[in-house]
Amino acid sequence: MSGPAYLRGLLLLALVAGGLAGLAGAQPSGALSAPGPEPAPQVTGPIAADRFRSESDYAEVALPVRLRIPELRVQSELERLGLQSDGAVAVPKDPHVAGWYEHGPRPGQPGPAVILGHVDSKAGPGIFASLAGAPVGTQVRVDRADGSTVTFRITRISRVPKDEFPTDLVYAPTLDATLRLVTCGGGFDRSRGSYRDNVIAYAEPV
Repeated sequence: MSGPAYLRGLLLLALVAGGLAGLAGAQPSGALSAPGPEPAPQVTGPIAADRFRSESDYAEVALPVRLRIPELRVQSELERLGLQSDGAVAVPKDPHVAGWYEHGPRPGQPGPAVILGHVDSKAGPGIFASLAGAPVGTQVRVDRADGSTVTFRITRISRVPKDEFPTDLVYAPTLDATLRLVTCGGGFDRSRGSYRDNVIAYAEPV
């Protein structure tokens, strides 16, 4: 992916981090409201263009097709997430299916591969319902189209207000292959029909 295209995608990914729970929020009381629009988190500070790699910097890696987190009993095919017509990043259609942002690195390529999933839906828990409680060291396996599997381990989990989403920290290029899992969490905002925070799991290859 070229520098400008990756930069555009990085900034747009901040938008989806703000809107993820808007599609899958369920109020703790059990009373549900229709999802509403979410504001984009503020992106503070410029991101230098020379930090982004060109396509030639990436080794050929097969497409990711399945996510497995055995300790959390998570198994999901991976939906490929692109951009919507309004320029925002798409979110998984099914709350029980995770999605990989296809305009970023593939799992196993240098840089942060990003996988998004809902914490819940009106029907019950989502694919990442237990992500916030994952212990450090939890293994995350991504199966690829060529039959190979790349394994990561969660090194830390953070919860941040949506309007303080750490875009640069989450999506900026890294020298090694890394993985970010993103969902929603924190308190539920009844007036907006969504959660107030994002939960981010940072993972490195085993």
